[in-house]
Amino acid sequence: MAAELTPLAISVLALLKEEPMHAYEMYQLLVKRHHHWLVKVRPGSLYHTVERLARQNYVRATGTERAGNRPERTTYELTPEGDAALTRRVETGIEEYVHEYPLFPVVLSEAHNLEPEDAVLRFRRRIADLENWIREIDEALADAEAREVPQVYWIGGTYLRTQLTAERDWLATTIERIESKDLEWQPRNNP
Repeated sequence: MAAELTPLAISVLALLKEEPMHAYEMYQLLVKRHHHWLVKVRPGSLYHTVERLARQNYVRATGTERAGNRPERTTYELTPEGDAALTRRVETGIEEYVHEYPLFPVVLSEAHNLEPEDAVLRFRRRIADLENWIREIDEALADAEAREVPQVYWIGGTYLRTQLTAERDWLATTIERIESKDLEWQPRNNP
C-alpha cells in the first residue's frame, strides 16, 4: 500500500526510477544531492529500507558484484509495482496535508518556563543556526543552477529554504516583541 512508504522509501524508489543501483550508491547519491537535508538517511536504515521494499515487491535484485576487497553489492531495480506505489505516494503526499509533530513547536510552547533573557539568548542562537542552514542551502541551490540542473529537481530545496527563512524571521520578530515588552513574558514559578 502506498501510504506505508516512508520518506526514505520514497527517495529509494525515486532513485531506482532513474536507474538500477546498489544501496551504497543510493546513499552516496542522496548525500551528494543534499537529500539528507530532507530525509534522515543512514547506511543501515537505507539497507533496511531496500530490503523491506524488496519484500513488498517494489524493487528486485538484478545481480551481485564484488570489487576488490569490498563487500558484495547487490544492484536493485524498480518493479512496475514499485513505480505505481511511488506515483501514488507522491500524488497523495502532495494533495493531502498530514499533521506532523516536530519538536520545535513543543519546546516553543514551553519556552515560558525560561526567563525572558534566557529565551531571547536561545532564540538568537537558533537564528544563527538557521542562517547557517540557509547559507548551505543557498550554496547547494546555486551549484545546481550553475550546473543547469532543471529547477523541478531541486524544488524541495527551495521549499526547505522558504520554511527556514520564515522561521528565522518569525523568531526575529518574537525577540523584538519580547524586548519591547509587546509580548508579555512571565515565566511560570516552579512549585
